[in-house]
Amino acid sequence: MKQDMILILDLGSEENPKIAREIRALGVYTEINAHDITATELAALPNVKGIILNGGPNRVVDGVEIDASEAVYDSGLPILSVDHKGSEAWPIDDEERKEVLNQFVFDECKAEANWNMENFINDQVELIRRQVGDKKVLLALSGGVDSSVVAALLIKAIGKQLTCVHVNHGLLRKGEPEQVVEVFRNQMDANLVYVDAVDRFLDKLEGVEEPEQKRKIIGAEFIRVFEEEARKLEGIKFLAQGTIYPDIIESGTKTVKAVKSHHNVGGLPEDLDFELVEPLKMLFKDEVRACGVALGLPDDMVYRQPFPGPGLGVRCLGAITRDRLEAVRESDAILREEFAAAGLEGQVWQYFTAVPEFKSVGVRDNVRTYDWPAIIRAVNTVDAMTAEVADIPFSVLQKITARITAEVKGINRVLFDLTPKPTGTIEWE
Repeated sequence: MKQDMILILDLGSEENPKIAREIRALGVYTEINAHDITATELAALPNVKGIILNGGPNRVVDGVEIDASEAVYDSGLPILSVDHKGSEAWPIDDEERKEVLNQFVFDECKAEANWNMENFINDQVELIRRQVGDKKVLLALSGGVDSSVVAALLIKAIGKQLTCVHVNHGLLRKGEPEQVVEVFRNQMDANLVYVDAVDRFLDKLEGVEEPEQKRKIIGAEFIRVFEEEARKLEGIKFLAQGTIYPDIIESGTKTVKAVKSHHNVGGLPEDLDFELVEPLKMLFKDEVRACGVALGLPDDMVYRQPFPGPGLGVRCLGAITRDRLEAVRESDAILREEFAAAGLEGQVWQYFTAVPEFKSVGVRDNVRTYDWPAIIRAVNTVDAMTAEVADIPFSVLQKITARITAEVKGINRVLFDLTPKPTGTIEWE
Protein backbone atom coordinates (compact mmCIF):
# COMPACT_ATOMS: atom_id res chain seq x y z
CA MET A 1 0.00 0.00 0.00
CA LYS A 2 1.53 3.29 -1.10
CA GLN A 3 1.68 5.90 1.62
CA ASP A 4 0.37 9.40 1.09
CA MET A 5 3.16 11.98 1.25
CA ILE A 6 3.56 15.56 2.46
CA LEU A 7 6.54 17.19 0.79
CA ILE A 8 8.65 19.68 2.79
CA LEU A 9 10.65 22.05 0.63
CA ASP A 10 13.72 23.55 2.27
CA LEU A 11 13.63 27.32 1.90
CA GLY A 12 16.11 28.07 4.66
CA SER A 13 14.59 26.44 7.74
CA GLU A 14 16.72 24.73 10.37
CA GLU A 15 13.64 22.84 11.62
CA ASN A 16 12.96 20.62 8.60
CA PRO A 17 13.76 17.33 10.41
CA LYS A 18 11.63 18.36 13.40
CA ILE A 19 8.61 19.16 11.20
CA ALA A 20 9.12 15.94 9.23
CA ARG A 21 9.18 13.95 12.46
CA GLU A 22 5.98 15.62 13.70
CA ILE A 23 4.13 14.85 10.45
CA ARG A 24 5.27 11.22 10.56
CA ALA A 25 4.06 11.09 14.17
CA LEU A 26 0.60 11.90 12.76
CA GLY A 27 0.89 8.72 10.69
CA VAL A 28 1.63 10.45 7.38
CA TYR A 29 4.82 9.95 5.39
CA THR A 30 6.96 13.00 4.61
CA GLU A 31 10.19 13.83 2.82
CA ILE A 32 12.42 16.91 2.73
CA ASN A 33 13.42 18.13 -0.71
CA ALA A 34 15.33 21.04 -2.24
CA HIS A 35 13.40 24.27 -2.84
CA ASP A 36 14.02 24.23 -6.62
CA ILE A 37 12.49 20.80 -7.28
CA THR A 38 11.61 20.45 -10.96
CA ALA A 39 8.28 19.40 -12.47
CA THR A 40 9.83 16.06 -13.49
CA GLU A 41 11.19 15.40 -9.98
CA LEU A 42 7.87 16.36 -8.41
CA ALA A 43 5.92 14.09 -10.77
CA ALA A 44 8.23 11.17 -9.88
CA LEU A 45 7.31 11.36 -6.18
CA PRO A 46 4.39 9.05 -5.35
CA ASN A 47 1.15 10.18 -3.71
CA VAL A 48 2.15 13.75 -2.84
CA LYS A 49 -0.91 15.29 -1.16
CA GLY A 50 0.49 18.68 -0.16
CA ILE A 51 3.62 20.84 0.04
CA ILE A 52 5.10 22.85 2.90
CA LEU A 53 7.33 25.78 1.92
CA ASN A 54 9.53 25.91 4.99
CA GLY A 55 11.37 29.22 5.19
CA GLY A 56 13.87 30.30 7.79
CA PRO A 57 17.13 32.06 8.60
CA ASN A 58 19.00 30.62 5.60
CA ARG A 59 16.47 31.86 3.05
CA VAL A 60 18.96 34.29 1.43
CA VAL A 61 21.51 32.64 -0.85
CA ASP A 62 24.06 34.81 -2.72
CA GLY A 63 22.14 37.91 -1.71
CA VAL A 64 18.82 36.71 -3.13
CA GLU A 65 15.84 35.31 -1.21
CA ILE A 66 15.18 31.87 -2.65
CA ASP A 67 11.76 30.66 -3.72
CA ALA A 68 10.13 27.44 -4.80
CA SER A 69 10.12 26.55 -8.49
CA GLU A 70 7.18 27.43 -10.76
CA ALA A 71 6.43 23.71 -10.90
CA VAL A 72 5.46 23.82 -7.22
CA TYR A 73 3.05 26.73 -7.61
CA ASP A 74 1.60 25.18 -10.80
CA SER A 75 1.13 21.74 -9.23
CA GLY A 76 -2.38 22.46 -7.95
CA LEU A 77 -1.45 20.83 -4.63
CA PRO A 78 -2.35 22.49 -1.30
CA ILE A 79 0.58 24.63 -0.12
CA LEU A 80 1.41 25.74 3.43
CA SER A 81 3.87 28.65 3.45
CA VAL A 82 5.78 29.13 6.72
CA ASP A 83 8.25 31.97 7.43
CA HIS A 84 8.43 32.67 3.70
CA LYS A 85 7.55 35.82 1.77
CA GLY A 86 5.85 37.48 4.71
CA SER A 87 4.05 34.43 6.07
CA GLU A 88 4.22 33.72 9.79
CA ALA A 89 6.79 31.42 11.40
CA TRP A 90 5.88 28.16 13.11
CA PRO A 91 4.14 28.67 16.46
CA ILE A 92 6.63 28.20 19.31
CA ASP A 93 4.09 26.27 21.36
CA ASP A 94 4.26 22.54 20.44
CA GLU A 95 0.49 22.01 20.68
CA GLU A 96 -0.28 24.99 18.42
CA ARG A 97 2.21 23.78 15.82
CA LYS A 98 0.73 20.27 15.91
CA GLU A 99 -2.72 21.79 15.43
CA VAL A 100 -1.51 23.73 12.35
CA LEU A 101 0.07 20.58 10.91
CA ASN A 102 -2.98 18.45 11.71
CA GLN A 103 -5.33 20.89 10.01
CA PHE A 104 -3.14 21.20 6.90
CA VAL A 105 -2.32 17.50 6.53
CA PHE A 106 -5.79 16.07 7.10
CA ASP A 107 -8.30 18.87 6.36
CA GLU A 108 -6.62 20.62 3.43
CA CYS A 109 -4.51 17.83 1.92
CA LYS A 110 -6.96 15.00 2.71
CA ALA A 111 -4.00 12.75 3.47
CA GLU A 112 -4.58 9.35 5.05
CA ALA A 113 -2.71 8.26 8.16
CA ASN A 114 -1.24 5.18 6.47
CA TRP A 115 2.47 5.59 7.35
CA ASN A 116 3.40 2.63 9.55
CA MET A 117 6.14 0.03 9.73
CA GLU A 118 4.10 -2.78 8.23
CA ASN A 119 3.37 -0.69 5.11
CA PHE A 120 6.96 0.58 4.98
CA ILE A 121 8.40 -2.95 5.13
CA ASN A 122 5.98 -4.24 2.47
CA ASP A 123 6.83 -1.33 0.17
CA GLN A 124 10.59 -1.79 0.67
CA VAL A 125 10.40 -5.53 0.03
CA GLU A 126 8.68 -4.79 -3.28
CA LEU A 127 11.19 -2.05 -4.19
CA ILE A 128 14.21 -4.22 -3.28
CA ARG A 129 12.92 -7.12 -5.38
CA ARG A 130 12.30 -4.77 -8.29
CA GLN A 131 15.77 -3.21 -8.02
CA VAL A 132 17.75 -6.41 -7.44
CA GLY A 133 15.83 -8.90 -9.58
CA ASP A 134 17.67 -12.24 -9.46
CA LYS A 135 21.11 -10.69 -8.79
CA LYS A 136 23.20 -10.98 -5.61
CA VAL A 137 23.72 -8.39 -2.87
CA LEU A 138 26.65 -7.92 -0.47
CA LEU A 139 26.37 -6.32 2.97
CA ALA A 140 29.05 -5.44 5.53
CA LEU A 141 27.24 -6.55 8.68
CA SER A 142 28.84 -4.88 11.70
CA GLY A 143 26.15 -5.95 14.16
CA GLY A 144 25.20 -2.34 14.77
CA VAL A 145 21.56 -1.25 14.60
CA ASP A 146 21.50 0.08 11.03
CA SER A 147 23.36 -2.78 9.32
CA SER A 148 21.39 -5.38 11.31
CA VAL A 149 18.03 -3.90 10.27
CA VAL A 150 19.16 -3.67 6.63
CA ALA A 151 20.21 -7.33 6.80
CA ALA A 152 16.86 -8.43 8.24
CA LEU A 153 14.94 -6.44 5.62
CA LEU A 154 17.00 -7.87 2.75
CA ILE A 155 16.66 -11.41 4.10
CA LYS A 156 12.87 -10.93 4.06
CA ALA A 157 13.00 -9.54 0.52
CA ILE A 158 15.58 -11.70 -1.27
CA GLY A 159 16.71 -14.43 1.16
CA LYS A 160 19.80 -16.29 -0.04
CA GLN A 161 20.58 -13.68 -2.71
CA LEU A 162 22.12 -11.69 0.14
CA THR A 163 25.60 -12.41 1.47
CA CYS A 164 26.55 -10.77 4.77
CA VAL A 165 30.19 -10.30 5.70
CA HIS A 166 30.90 -9.86 9.41
CA VAL A 167 34.47 -8.78 10.14
CA ASN A 168 35.50 -9.38 13.75
CA HIS A 169 38.35 -6.92 14.24
CA GLY A 170 38.65 -7.64 17.94
CA LEU A 171 37.29 -4.23 18.92
CA LEU A 172 33.64 -5.21 19.43
CA ARG A 173 31.84 -5.34 22.77
CA LYS A 174 31.57 -8.57 24.71
CA GLY A 175 29.31 -11.11 23.03
CA GLU A 176 28.63 -9.07 19.88
CA PRO A 177 30.34 -11.28 17.25
CA GLU A 178 28.67 -14.35 18.76
CA GLN A 179 25.26 -12.63 18.66
CA VAL A 180 25.66 -11.70 14.97
CA VAL A 181 26.36 -15.35 14.11
CA GLU A 182 23.53 -16.63 16.33
CA VAL A 183 20.87 -14.23 15.03
CA PHE A 184 21.71 -14.09 11.34
CA ARG A 185 23.24 -17.49 10.54
CA ASN A 186 21.46 -19.72 13.06
CA GLN A 187 18.07 -18.02 13.50
CA MET A 188 17.54 -16.20 10.18
CA ASP A 189 19.42 -18.71 7.99
CA ALA A 190 21.38 -15.97 6.22
CA ASN A 191 24.43 -16.48 4.02
CA LEU A 192 26.96 -15.16 6.55
CA VAL A 193 30.70 -14.98 5.99
CA TYR A 194 32.41 -14.64 9.38
CA VAL A 195 35.95 -13.26 9.18
CA ASP A 196 38.19 -13.59 12.25
CA ALA A 197 40.60 -10.70 11.66
CA VAL A 198 41.43 -10.02 15.32
CA ASP A 199 45.17 -10.69 15.06
CA ARG A 200 45.43 -8.82 11.77
CA PHE A 201 43.91 -5.65 13.23
CA LEU A 202 45.67 -5.74 16.59
CA ASP A 203 49.06 -6.37 14.95
CA LYS A 204 48.52 -3.30 12.73
CA LEU A 205 47.56 -1.20 15.78
CA GLU A 206 50.46 -2.27 17.97
CA GLY A 207 52.27 0.75 19.43
CA VAL A 208 49.96 3.30 17.77
CA GLU A 209 48.93 5.96 20.31
CA GLU A 210 47.41 8.83 18.29
CA PRO A 211 43.57 8.52 18.11
CA GLU A 212 43.18 9.69 14.49
CA GLN A 213 45.92 7.34 13.33
CA LYS A 214 44.14 4.47 15.09
CA ARG A 215 40.89 5.43 13.33
CA LYS A 216 42.59 5.53 9.93
CA ILE A 217 44.28 2.15 10.43
CA ILE A 218 41.02 0.51 11.56
CA GLY A 219 39.03 2.05 8.68
CA ALA A 220 41.61 1.23 6.00
CA GLU A 221 42.14 -2.33 7.24
CA PHE A 222 38.38 -2.93 7.35
CA ILE A 223 38.11 -1.87 3.71
CA ARG A 224 40.97 -4.19 2.75
CA VAL A 225 39.44 -7.18 4.54
CA PHE A 226 35.98 -6.48 3.12
CA GLU A 227 37.42 -6.06 -0.40
CA GLU A 228 39.29 -9.38 -0.13
CA GLU A 229 36.09 -11.16 0.90
CA ALA A 230 34.07 -9.44 -1.84
CA ARG A 231 36.51 -10.61 -4.52
CA LYS A 232 36.09 -14.23 -3.38
CA LEU A 233 32.37 -14.07 -4.18
CA GLU A 234 30.93 -14.39 -7.67
CA GLY A 235 28.00 -12.55 -9.23
CA ILE A 236 27.70 -9.73 -6.69
CA LYS A 237 26.05 -6.75 -8.40
CA PHE A 238 24.75 -4.72 -5.45
CA LEU A 239 26.17 -3.34 -2.22
CA ALA A 240 23.68 -2.79 0.61
CA GLN A 241 24.26 0.00 3.13
CA GLY A 242 22.67 1.14 6.36
CA THR A 243 22.38 4.77 5.28
CA ILE A 244 19.62 6.49 7.26
CA TYR A 245 17.80 9.82 6.79
CA PRO A 246 19.96 11.90 9.18
CA ASP A 247 23.02 10.91 7.10
CA ILE A 248 21.40 12.47 4.05
CA ILE A 249 20.04 15.53 5.86
CA GLU A 250 23.41 16.17 7.55
CA SER A 251 25.10 16.11 4.15
CA GLY A 252 23.46 19.50 3.56
CA THR A 253 21.22 21.05 0.93
CA LYS A 254 21.46 24.25 -1.05
CA THR A 255 20.44 26.22 2.04
CA VAL A 256 21.67 24.06 4.93
CA LYS A 257 25.38 23.80 5.60
CA ALA A 258 26.67 20.23 5.68
CA VAL A 259 27.28 18.78 9.13
CA LYS A 260 29.24 15.84 7.72
CA SER A 261 29.62 14.24 4.33
CA HIS A 262 27.25 11.42 3.41
CA HIS A 263 29.16 8.14 3.72
CA ASN A 264 28.35 6.90 0.25
CA VAL A 265 30.35 3.70 -0.11
CA GLY A 266 32.48 4.07 2.98
CA GLY A 267 35.68 4.41 0.95
CA LEU A 268 35.41 1.08 -0.87
CA PRO A 269 37.47 0.88 -4.08
CA GLU A 270 35.65 2.13 -7.17
CA ASP A 271 36.63 -0.91 -9.20
CA LEU A 272 34.35 -3.08 -7.07
CA ASP A 273 31.64 -1.40 -9.14
CA PHE A 274 28.49 -2.12 -7.14
CA GLU A 275 25.10 -0.48 -7.41
CA LEU A 276 23.83 0.67 -4.00
CA VAL A 277 20.81 -0.69 -2.13
CA GLU A 278 19.83 1.67 0.72
CA PRO A 279 16.36 0.68 1.96
CA LEU A 280 16.54 2.67 5.23
CA LYS A 281 17.67 5.96 3.73
CA MET A 282 14.36 7.70 4.47
CA LEU A 283 14.06 6.56 8.11
CA PHE A 284 15.02 8.42 11.27
CA LYS A 285 16.90 6.44 13.93
CA ASP A 286 13.87 5.66 16.11
CA GLU A 287 12.03 4.48 12.97
CA VAL A 288 14.97 2.21 12.10
CA ARG A 289 14.64 0.64 15.56
CA ALA A 290 10.87 0.22 15.11
CA CYS A 291 11.56 -1.44 11.74
CA GLY A 292 14.00 -3.85 13.41
CA VAL A 293 11.42 -4.81 16.05
CA ALA A 294 8.79 -5.38 13.34
CA LEU A 295 11.27 -7.63 11.47
CA GLY A 296 11.78 -9.76 14.57
CA LEU A 297 15.29 -8.73 15.64
CA PRO A 298 16.04 -9.11 19.37
CA ASP A 299 15.57 -5.99 21.51
CA ASP A 300 19.18 -5.97 22.74
CA MET A 301 20.33 -5.71 19.13
CA VAL A 302 17.74 -3.12 18.08
CA TYR A 303 18.19 -0.89 21.13
CA ARG A 304 21.94 -1.27 21.24
CA GLN A 305 24.03 1.62 22.53
CA PRO A 306 25.54 4.04 19.99
CA PHE A 307 28.99 2.69 19.19
CA PRO A 308 31.89 4.41 17.40
CA GLY A 309 33.16 2.94 14.12
CA PRO A 310 36.59 2.07 15.60
CA GLY A 311 34.77 0.34 18.47
CA LEU A 312 36.70 -0.29 21.67
CA GLY A 313 39.83 0.89 19.85
CA VAL A 314 39.08 4.46 20.97
CA ARG A 315 38.16 3.38 24.50
CA CYS A 316 41.44 1.55 25.06
CA LEU A 317 43.15 4.91 25.39
CA GLY A 318 46.59 5.36 23.87
CA ALA A 319 48.43 2.42 22.33
CA ILE A 320 46.18 -0.66 22.32
CA THR A 321 47.40 -3.74 24.18
CA ARG A 322 45.49 -7.00 24.28
CA ASP A 323 45.31 -7.19 28.06
CA ARG A 324 44.04 -3.62 28.42
CA LEU A 325 41.59 -4.10 25.55
CA GLU A 326 40.18 -7.10 27.42
CA ALA A 327 39.90 -4.95 30.56
CA VAL A 328 37.83 -2.41 28.57
CA ARG A 329 35.59 -5.17 27.17
CA GLU A 330 34.97 -6.84 30.53
CA SER A 331 34.43 -3.61 32.52
CA ASP A 332 32.04 -2.33 29.82
CA ALA A 333 30.03 -5.56 30.01
CA ILE A 334 29.70 -5.21 33.80
CA LEU A 335 28.62 -1.57 33.42
CA ARG A 336 25.92 -2.53 30.92
CA GLU A 337 24.69 -5.40 33.10
CA GLU A 338 24.38 -3.20 36.18
CA PHE A 339 22.70 -0.33 34.30
CA ALA A 340 20.14 -2.84 33.00
CA ALA A 341 19.60 -4.26 36.50
CA ALA A 342 19.09 -0.74 37.89
CA GLY A 343 16.53 0.19 35.21
CA LEU A 344 18.88 2.72 33.59
CA GLU A 345 19.20 0.95 30.23
CA GLY A 346 16.62 3.06 28.42
CA GLN A 347 17.09 6.15 30.60
CA VAL A 348 20.71 7.03 29.75
CA TRP A 349 21.61 7.77 26.13
CA GLN A 350 25.15 6.39 26.15
CA TYR A 351 27.37 4.77 28.74
CA PHE A 352 30.68 2.94 28.54
CA THR A 353 34.05 2.45 30.16
CA ALA A 354 37.47 3.61 28.97
CA VAL A 355 40.82 2.37 30.25
CA PRO A 356 43.89 4.65 29.95
CA GLU A 357 47.53 3.59 29.64
CA PHE A 358 48.69 4.89 33.02
CA LYS A 359 48.62 2.88 36.25
CA SER A 360 48.27 3.73 39.93
CA VAL A 361 49.15 2.01 43.17
CA GLY A 362 46.46 0.07 45.00
CA VAL A 363 45.89 -2.75 47.48
CA ARG A 364 44.32 -6.17 46.94
CA ASP A 365 44.34 -8.91 49.60
CA ASN A 366 46.80 -6.84 51.65
CA VAL A 367 49.21 -6.84 48.72
CA ARG A 368 50.30 -3.74 46.78
CA THR A 369 49.01 -3.59 43.18
CA TYR A 370 49.98 -1.40 40.28
CA ASP A 371 47.05 -1.44 37.86
CA TRP A 372 44.87 0.68 35.55
CA PRO A 373 41.77 2.71 36.38
CA ALA A 374 38.47 2.16 34.54
CA ILE A 375 36.68 5.40 33.69
CA ILE A 376 32.86 5.38 33.53
CA ARG A 377 31.24 7.75 31.02
CA ALA A 378 27.43 8.19 31.10
CA VAL A 379 25.76 11.03 29.19
CA ASN A 380 22.40 12.21 27.89
CA THR A 381 21.98 14.19 24.69
CA VAL A 382 19.39 15.08 22.06
CA ASP A 383 21.63 15.74 19.07
CA ALA A 384 25.14 14.64 20.21
CA MET A 385 26.32 18.21 19.67
CA THR A 386 26.09 18.88 23.41
CA ALA A 387 25.75 16.37 26.25
CA GLU A 388 25.03 16.41 29.96
CA VAL A 389 26.39 13.94 32.50
CA ALA A 390 23.71 11.48 33.59
CA ASP A 391 22.69 11.50 37.26
CA ILE A 392 23.58 7.95 38.33
CA PRO A 393 22.64 6.86 41.86
CA PHE A 394 25.71 6.55 44.04
CA SER A 395 24.66 3.07 45.19
CA VAL A 396 24.72 1.88 41.56
CA LEU A 397 28.20 3.34 41.06
CA GLN A 398 29.38 1.63 44.24
CA LYS A 399 28.10 -1.75 43.03
CA ILE A 400 29.71 -1.30 39.60
CA THR A 401 32.99 -0.31 41.27
CA ALA A 402 32.93 -3.37 43.52
CA ARG A 403 32.29 -5.72 40.60
CA ILE A 404 34.85 -4.21 38.21
CA THR A 405 37.65 -4.14 40.77
CA ALA A 406 36.85 -7.70 41.87
CA GLU A 407 36.21 -9.29 38.46
CA VAL A 408 38.34 -7.46 35.88
CA LYS A 409 42.01 -8.35 35.75
CA GLY A 410 44.30 -5.32 35.81
CA ILE A 411 41.81 -2.78 37.21
CA ASN A 412 42.22 -1.42 40.75
CA ARG A 413 40.27 1.87 40.56
CA VAL A 414 36.99 3.06 39.03
CA LEU A 415 36.52 6.75 38.15
CA PHE A 416 33.35 8.62 37.09
CA ASP A 417 33.69 11.31 34.41
CA LEU A 418 31.73 14.42 35.46
CA THR A 419 32.54 16.50 32.36
CA PRO A 420 29.71 17.70 30.05
CA LYS A 421 30.13 18.39 26.32
CA PRO A 422 31.56 20.97 25.98
CA THR A 423 34.25 21.05 27.39
CA GLY A 424 34.65 17.31 27.03
CA THR A 425 33.49 15.21 24.08
CA ILE A 426 31.30 12.13 24.43
CA GLU A 427 34.16 9.74 23.65
CA TRP A 428 37.62 10.17 25.16
CA GLU A 429 39.41 9.80 21.82
